[in-house]
Amino acid sequence: MTSVHYGELLKRLGVDIDAETLQLALTHRSYAHEHPGTPHNERLEFLGDSVLGLAVTHELYVRFPEETEGSLAKRRAAVVSERSLARIARALGVGEHIRLGHGEELNRGAEKDSILSDTMEALFGATFMVCGPEVARDLVLRFTADLLDDAYVLGAGRDWKTEIQELAAAQGAGEIRYEVTATGPAHAREYESSILIGGEVRGVGIGSAKKQAERAAAEQAYHRMAEPTRAAGA
Repeated sequence: MTSVHYGELLKRLGVDIDAETLQLALTHRSYAHEHPGTPHNERLEFLGDSVLGLAVTHELYVRFPEETEGSLAKRRAAVVSERSLARIARALGVGEHIRLGHGEELNRGAEKDSILSDTMEALFGATFMVCGPEVARDLVLRFTADLLDDAYVLGAGRDWKTEIQELAAAQGAGEIRYEVTATGPAHAREYESSILIGGEVRGVGIGSAKKQAERAAAEQAYHRMAEPTRAAGA
């Protein structure tokens, strides 16, 4: 990776981080494992997680003065979720700059939500260390402020499997069961989950992990079952 590439990413981030620290923030543990003696970004990720959490928590506290603690906690969980951070990383083109081990490259690691979100946190941590807390806070809010009331993002913070269980019980819809199938090679497995409620398929979800597919199916089922209830009460 050259300084030119660093310059392109730094321009998108809008911060001034030295090349060595930026390279550290972009180094995944799989790369360090294959290159003994090379440090990786997990310590910066640890720091960035706190930087992110504090910035988002304070912004929510100020922006939504009437909301309860529980409601604010749900919003925060959604904004700092793996899916939301990966979404930000993709918009910035972070994936193409991550240093990965050969095996992780073959597994398309630069496209994985988990690696993208962890790297995003490492970048927040690197900004804090080099530029200070105010610049780091501004960086976080520049990319998360619009997500604080984004319906799509807020859905990521909800426990759909619990919510559909509660809704099905309230409606007397019957027992819930998930059926999951997997396709594709081991390094690029895709899962499809169907949720059956009372023996009827109420939702289908797809994901790169079994739990992700089940959550997607539960979310679809929840919306399908909750909408008639809302319409009747309108």
